[in-house]
Amino acid sequence: MHATNTKTQWGQFLPLVTVFFFWGFVAASNDILIPVFKEAFHLSQEQSQLVSLAFYAAYTVGSLIYLAVSRVIGVDLVNKLGYKNGLALGLLISAAGTLLFLPAANTGSFPLMLSGLFIVGLGFSLQQTAANPLAIALGSSETGSQRLTLAGGVNNFGTTIGPLIVSFAIFGAPTSMSRQLSMESVKFPYLMLGAAFLLVAIMLKFSSLPDRPAIQANEDTGHASGKQSALQFPQLVMGMLAIFVYVGVEVSTASNLPAYMETKLGLQTKDVAPFISLYWASLMIGRWTGAVDAFDLQGGLGKLLKFLAPYLAFSVFLLVNAIAQHELSHFYVYAAIVLILIAADIKSQGNPAKMLGIFSLLGIAGLVIGMSTTGMVSVYAFTSIGLFCSTLWPCIFTLAISGLGKHTGQGSNYLIMMIMGGGIVSWLQGFVADKIGIQMSYLVGVVCFAYLAFYAWKVQGILYAQGIKLGKTSTAAH
Repeated sequence: MHATNTKTQWGQFLPLVTVFFFWGFVAASNDILIPVFKEAFHLSQEQSQLVSLAFYAAYTVGSLIYLAVSRVIGVDLVNKLGYKNGLALGLLISAAGTLLFLPAANTGSFPLMLSGLFIVGLGFSLQQTAANPLAIALGSSETGSQRLTLAGGVNNFGTTIGPLIVSFAIFGAPTSMSRQLSMESVKFPYLMLGAAFLLVAIMLKFSSLPDRPAIQANEDTGHASGKQSALQFPQLVMGMLAIFVYVGVEVSTASNLPAYMETKLGLQTKDVAPFISLYWASLMIGRWTGAVDAFDLQGGLGKLLKFLAPYLAFSVFLLVNAIAQHELSHFYVYAAIVLILIAADIKSQGNPAKMLGIFSLLGIAGLVIGMSTTGMVSVYAFTSIGLFCSTLWPCIFTLAISGLGKHTGQGSNYLIMMIMGGGIVSWLQGFVADKIGIQMSYLVGVVCFAYLAFYAWKVQGILYAQGIKLGKTSTAAH
């Protein structure tokens, strides 16, 4: 009976992970749209980063709308709608956003393009609110981290292939000599994406997913006594800024990479896609490595998988790029850089504060090397930031909500709101790039990692003072 129930739960989980795939696909595909729009609309680097700003700011606006509606109706919106209906509604909102690409392409309107991405992001905000707790609820609480880890892997598969598919839709095969930019070619992949949103919304609506699962809220108020709001916890307030700068440096590093490679290496826009794919695949490599801990494997098998998992993820990257007919010889040396990730992961011993500190310092090192070198060495240094960002989301999230007790849900919502850092930091780096050059603009990322290293050090003392012990953390996707 138990085996049948488990099978049913995983059967319910499979259609849910499709939503996680969409988040990764669209977020990474934006990095291809940025150089395309920059050329087509004759934008500065600062103006081109409005693509990231429009998309990621939608998470915050969506979260604020969610809070306002919940307050007006007197009950949590997703609890009112049901989790399955909330997911379907979020997908419909995102589908509506993709429809704006049709008039935007026909009229050559950059503001309409941004509006479309903004509405897609609004839908994602609602999907995030419903999908993460639903994934945890589809089974025992002990295996919740495993389901989130699997969802994170699917998310990163979307980030890996998204740039390749969108680039192919816009430019054709890599061997094509044509590089004529046309807004007609931009609208096609997003209209197809909208159709996919609709299809999955229908599938979810009629699936066996529970609409109101028994989600076990953390009502332990041992550490929350006397606190009236999640914002009274310093680990959360500092963690909100940490999420802001983490998502910021993760997104801005990739979104400014096309401009760097075109300016400093002389590459054409259509040739940048595999390197963007490598950056986002680096997050997949790191998260698959961290996912090994979620299964609590003992002895030699766990150690062996620490080495096999990242190279399996790297093989996925090579495979999809081979299918896309990209030259692979540029990427083989990257296998050596993955060893740094493995060593850092082992050194951290699964402690979220220790991992956050080590990986933040490695992120600073990667950016400094990228700014002080040239050619492919600098490119590999910048793409390695994906490796070092890969595990930071669950580390920060775990540290920020530790000890919040009954305020955990409220604190989680505040953290999701800070995803807007992906847009604001990207725009800020674009602004700096127009002033001091694209390569040196990565100083913005150095400042972000410096704060994350400080938070990793500071939060340990805060939690220790509250009597909270740090354990291992899971590797989920944002």
